[in-house]
Amino acid sequence: MNPTEIKKLKALLSKPKNIVIVTHWSPDGDAIGSSLGLYNYLVKKAHKVTVITPNDYPSFLGWMKGNKKIIDFQKNESAGKKAVAKAEMIFCLDFNSLKRIDKLGEEVAGSSAVKMIIDHHLQPEDFADYMLHSVAACSTCELIYDFIHHMGDKKMLDKDIANCLYTGIMTDTGSFRFPSTTAKTHLILADLIRAGAENSEIHNRTYDDNTESRLKILGFCLNEKLTVLPEYKTAFFALTAEELDRFQYKKGDTEGVVNYALSIAGIRFAAFMVERDGIIKISFRSKGSFDVNKFSRSHFSGGGHANAAGGMSELSMKKTVAKFMALLPEYKIQLNAKK
Repeated sequence: MNPTEIKKLKALLSKPKNIVIVTHWSPDGDAIGSSLGLYNYLVKKAHKVTVITPNDYPSFLGWMKGNKKIIDFQKNESAGKKAVAKAEMIFCLDFNSLKRIDKLGEEVAGSSAVKMIIDHHLQPEDFADYMLHSVAACSTCELIYDFIHHMGDKKMLDKDIANCLYTGIMTDTGSFRFPSTTAKTHLILADLIRAGAENSEIHNRTYDDNTESRLKILGFCLNEKLTVLPEYKTAFFALTAEELDRFQYKKGDTEGVVNYALSIAGIRFAAFMVERDGIIKISFRSKGSFDVNKFSRSHFSGGGHANAAGGMSELSMKKTVAKFMALLPEYKIQLNAKK
């Protein structure tokens, strides 16, 4: 952001406003952490703030301050529409395209409110008045921290804001092990802990509060659903709706399963395909130079980061798996490259 934009935003936020915060479909830790981190900051500045998610999110993210006031657009469309209609400013967090917020995107596109994107995904669409965007950022929560700093309000960081931002940074960096974790990331974390972030408790709430169904699904995936293709340095899981029902699936139960495939020695490309609501949702992960953002954009109507992306398929699970496997020979040289 340049000094002129920062000055304009400071002026915009100098008086109380009706503000809406929206984030992407199937919100993860960074989506909820950044939304509630920004929410708690703006409420402190006396704004009236509403957070809207396109649909539900995992229960293990439900402990952060402000969580109970989030509107689930899928469950309460009328309340979401009213909030957007009243908004004077809309913050779009952790997504780069209005299609990533499903039907909520139509409301945001039609609103006359000032719009701002804060995001770290590749190739953002040009639909906002302001943008704080960096693919070098480890998470959108890192950018929310930067935004608060740009507004000259670092002194306003408190335990509630810090807990939210720490959660998003922790989850989007794989507990600080992904290459996106930088020296700056750790300096921000230090500031958040000084402001009151309960780092150990945050980890416990996020990773050590498993449901029985979550552990059973993980065990089933590892024991019966893992396919490893050494010639392509690829491994994947494919889980049907019937299999989810067998284990009384709850939202968030398959979070992070794809990383187990990527953790296998020698594997550079991993996928997790899961059937929900008649559509195959796909998570892609990679190591090194293999770009899953390009792969997903080219073949599965998705996108994201170079080493972490999402996609979807309207084919059956059997046909989706067949399509995925048929594509691998085309990428064999890239997948077997040394970097």
